[in-house]
Amino acid sequence: MTIDQLISRMRDSLHAKVVYGEPYEKDGLTIIPAAVVIGGGGGGSGSRGADQGEGGGFGMLARPAGAFVIDNGTVRWQPALDVTRLVTAGVVVALALFRRLRRARRRRLAKARPRG
Repeated sequence: MTIDQLISRMRDSLHAKVVYGEPYEKDGLTIIPAAVVIGGGGGGSGSRGADQGEGGGFGMLARPAGAFVIDNGTVRWQPALDVTRLVTAGVVVALALFRRLRRARRRRLAKARPRG
């Protein structure tokens, strides 16, 4: 694959349909799903004497963000619940709290020890 082909594929991959899904109706509501999409790429080229060169790479990350819900002409945003992110944040907070309580306990024990 040449650099031009890579750039063309990147351009085709990053468009509004990747971020916004097809609208659909459910129970009288129109729902338009949306995602957060992050993409990046790199490339290269060159020649050295008889050697030729090409190169490139492309990466993309997409995750659900939520949906626009249209009900009787009123639009509201309904965020997606990312359970993995929520659990990870909970674990980080719990570990920080555990470390803080452990330090406080060590300090209390150190003060209570008789010196001599």
